[in-house]
Amino acid sequence: MKIQVPSYLKNKYILTGIVFMVYFLFLDDWDVFTLISQQHKVNKLSEQNMEMSKQLKETKQILRRLKNPDYLEAYARSEKFFKRDDEEIFVITYK
Repeated sequence: MKIQVPSYLKNKYILTGIVFMVYFLFLDDWDVFTLISQQHKVNKLSEQNMEMSKQLKETKQILRRLKNPDYLEAYARSEKFFKRDDEEIFVITYK
């Protein structure tokens, strides 16, 4: 029984092109899957960078406000639970 090979596979240029494409799509160090994975990582890092920039802006704004003594006292009392000498603080947490 003879297997018939299509005529386009008998052309050495087309056959070389197919082998070349298969090698670069699947077997090379920088194949399609690696490129997609790297692009996914870049997108994830870009999102992290944007989030960190947002947090940095917020922190800089808080630092600017902390130069005001009234805000400094309010911040210390609300965020860090500092207290005056003549008072006690009760922290109530809910589950």
